[in-house]
Amino acid sequence: MKYLVLLAVLVIAYMVWRNARLERKDDARRPPAPGTPQEMVSCPVCGLHLPKPDAVRGADGLFYCSQEHRLTAGG
Repeated sequence: MKYLVLLAVLVIAYMVWRNARLERKDDARRPPAPGTPQEMVSCPVCGLHLPKPDAVRGADGLFYCSQEHRLTAGG
């Protein structure tokens, strides 16, 4: 009888270990969640596309890639 109980405990321990291992493997296979898309703008001087939060806004309402290009365009 004690061997039957020991066998049952070993089988249950093996099943718990196997399920935990499979769950970790599934987590490793999942690709990371993509970030939210950002609105892109184009610099009128050089044509560079960049995210709107990174752009420099000129007085003319246009977006530039840098302060130098904003000054070059007179915006």
